[in-house]
Amino acid sequence: MARIAAFEGFYGGSHKQWLDGLVANSDHDIHTFTLSDRFWKWRMHGASVTLAREFLNSGLEPDLILATDMLDLSVLLALIRRQADRIPVVLYMHENQLTYPWSATDPDPALGRDHHYGFINYTSALVADQVWFNSQYHMTSFLEALPPFLGMFPDHQNQGTLEAIREKSRVVPLGIDLQSLGERPVADRNTPPVTLWNHRWEFDKAPDTFFEMLFLLADQEVPFQLVVLGTRGEKYPPVFDAARRRLHDRILQWGPVESRAEYAGWLHRSHILPVTSIQDFFGVSVAEAMYCNVFPLLPDRLAYPEHIPANARHRHLYADDRDLVGRLRSLLEQGVPAIDARSMIAHYDWTQCIRNYDTMLNDACKHLNT
Repeated sequence: MARIAAFEGFYGGSHKQWLDGLVANSDHDIHTFTLSDRFWKWRMHGASVTLAREFLNSGLEPDLILATDMLDLSVLLALIRRQADRIPVVLYMHENQLTYPWSATDPDPALGRDHHYGFINYTSALVADQVWFNSQYHMTSFLEALPPFLGMFPDHQNQGTLEAIREKSRVVPLGIDLQSLGERPVADRNTPPVTLWNHRWEFDKAPDTFFEMLFLLADQEVPFQLVVLGTRGEKYPPVFDAARRRLHDRILQWGPVESRAEYAGWLHRSHILPVTSIQDFFGVSVAEAMYCNVFPLLPDRLAYPEHIPANARHRHLYADDRDLVGRLRSLLEQGVPAIDARSMIAHYDWTQCIRNYDTMLNDACKHLNT
């Protein structure tokens, strides 16, 4: 059993779920150093300074350092070098800022301040001994984005460093507490099918596309009901308020719920998950809905094809928005077939994947220390 120091600069949402699940299920002794999930840009710059002090004050002598992408790993390692010299380091990439789309309301791209965070991801990958990505899509897109990213700089672009990053990169899918979602009760098929939104209320999930599709179907008097879940910040896309007004007579649930049990209950009452996101390096909310046997309609891009077996992709992956609307209308009007989506996604449950995590963490300790 290894003693592991785990650093998370943005401890919330899927980051928190992943770290909590790893701690709860692993046989290793994992000590966490975390900051709240606020001010993500400041966390990228400053979290390492705060967490380094906490680590040094703890007196912990770990066998392995595990850090996520939402901090500057090079700064962290520089600050703790006297206490953590020659300790192997694994970087877990939940997302990256090279390929993450920028919000249209964010001023940084226009001001030329949008490259800092991608460079932090690059140098963090450079100093880590291993880099773990939550999906094949994520690893591929990051590695392909690095050459043109470094090519923007005037000289000393260090393109020769990229092969070393590629060689130490691995795909390690997220572990999720899927079993806590429970079993699906017998569905009532006499009511209109329930369409589900269970993602964050943010621009990268493309809520405008999602709700404009529902507005169109509602205007055409296509029968459906609607459940809207997901985390919501103080600011969110205005289309949510518009949708609440326009679709009020179809809404069964609107907004975040207080417990995972209540969340699971609404997933089990839902029938169709049409996903419109323009960014997803993994898709926890999609995996959770599929575990509850909600019929997924997913774009044939990003990480989503990795969740669908090859022989089922023709049923669940769509080509474009027009294709999505047609498929959704067909399901709503003709009925939603019963599927075993749970079996497609069950391998992400911690009970199924923790052995692989523990083995890889143990191997990282051994191999990187030799």
